[in-house]
Amino acid sequence: MNIDKIKEIGFVDEPIDKFLDLKVEILRLKKEKNAVILAHFYVVPELQDIADFVGDSLKLSQEAAKTKADVIVFIGVHFMAETAKILSPHKKVLLPDLNAGCSLAESAPADKFAEFISHYPNHVVINYVNTTAAIKALSDVVVTSTNAKQIVESFPENQPIIFGPDKNLGNYINSVTGRKMVLWDGACHVHEEFSVEEILRIKQDYPDAKVLAHPECEKPVLIVADHVGSTSALLKYSAKDDAKTYIVATESGIIHQMKKLSPDKEFIPAPPKDSTCACNDCNFMKLNSLEKLYNCLKYEMPEVTLDESLRIKAEKPIRKMLEISEKLGL
Repeated sequence: MNIDKIKEIGFVDEPIDKFLDLKVEILRLKKEKNAVILAHFYVVPELQDIADFVGDSLKLSQEAAKTKADVIVFIGVHFMAETAKILSPHKKVLLPDLNAGCSLAESAPADKFAEFISHYPNHVVINYVNTTAAIKALSDVVVTSTNAKQIVESFPENQPIIFGPDKNLGNYINSVTGRKMVLWDGACHVHEEFSVEEILRIKQDYPDAKVLAHPECEKPVLIVADHVGSTSALLKYSAKDDAKTYIVATESGIIHQMKKLSPDKEFIPAPPKDSTCACNDCNFMKLNSLEKLYNCLKYEMPEVTLDESLRIKAEKPIRKMLEISEKLGL
């Protein structure tokens, strides 16, 4: 394998026999290499269906850390594979395509964020888990969209807080807690693009439909939502709720799992502001494919590695989150 070429293009671009049954071969390689395959809710259905675990990013890394696997293949984006490496330093972590980045994680360059927090002494630094290892290393604690409210509220009301990198999630947490956290100006390109006008137009055609929204969405979308929550929380809500139709304002990949749990219900992806598109997908997540997964497992590349000193620093705020969550019974 030409490692320099892999670094240049981001993935193993080896020709694959068109008659090869990729799913069978992937499962064979997984067993042969003692690997565990993780898939985020936002990747394409065929990848979700072949994975050992499907879920939100941190939960997947936690599940992988519990296994006896030697290799972790993270079908998602780069910061997620980094998180898996942080929690499983002795396991080899692979990402099918190194180009699978994240607009939110990339909205917070570590040098600029370090300069930003230097202007706010005595502030606790809380960062969303959707960040690079370098940003985690600058944090006191990280949070998920599920536990952000409770962890913010675990600090005294007079404790000043910096929250990053997602300003929409930060604004939402401020609104439900009454806090006045200082927010970094970052956002997810997918969740910022939902159109409240288009959602309301769909509501005219489906008046009984409920709107489900991720807290990374902009405030107008959250205002019209019937339920706001993390991706996994929206999935659970849709399965337990009595409504028959839902407009889903998060990345459309989650609809595959929603349909599996509730085949009798209808799920409509919320459109973006560019209404020429029917749904709002993460282009980075969609870089993953069965072909790249196969080559990734076959050649055990591309590998995601971290400097050990950075890994140790990045692990501390994750452990702090888990410690607080345990105390709160989350």
